[in-house]
Amino acid sequence: MQSLQESGFVEERKARGRHRSIEAKTAILKATLQLLERKPLRKVTADAIAKRAGVSKATIYKWWPNKSLVALEAYLAGMTERVSAPDTGSAETDFILQLQSVNAFYTSSLGRLFCQFIAEGQSDAGFLALFRERFLYPRRDIARVMWRRGVERGEIGEKIDVEIVLDLIYGPMIFRLLAGHGSMSDSDAEAIVKTAFCGLRRANRLGEKKEKANGRGSR
Repeated sequence: MQSLQESGFVEERKARGRHRSIEAKTAILKATLQLLERKPLRKVTADAIAKRAGVSKATIYKWWPNKSLVALEAYLAGMTERVSAPDTGSAETDFILQLQSVNAFYTSSLGRLFCQFIAEGQSDAGFLALFRERFLYPRRDIARVMWRRGVERGEIGEKIDVEIVLDLIYGPMIFRLLAGHGSMSDSDAEAIVKTAFCGLRRANRLGEKKEKANGRGSR
């Protein structure tokens, strides 16, 4: 009986420990987001994050090797909360709504960190690789889901290169964010997607004509 009680006590301690760890990690990410919305990345220190989160620096380094990776995870958490992944039944509408929400995020105080992450990666190849792995690729995976639904509904041709089209849709907004040469409004996002889908529909029609012509020629 005593051993069973002791076993239960150990399990309870482990559960409390896991709970405290989750609370600490959540507090760190929340504190980092709050700091990043007020200061540029280079001015946010691990000391400041620890102080605001109410933890030690050692607790931070338990999960992240440096403050840039803390910032990246906090940034991803903030973007996941604010950027939608709609399913309206129309791929074109899905991409318009999604790009509009991406645009709204990038123009927010937190979203503007994107440029700082890109700058950080120019002198830190390891960070840039992690940025692609943890930010770029997962975001593109979400976009590919919307794309596949469009292909399955027959809105988009199967042979069209999804990677090129995703660059055509998201590239202009990223370029405007980095270069600052143009506006980033909801109407801009809509125009970008409509232009891309105009080309997609034309490509579909040309593909269908070629298939019909090849069919006639083979008879």
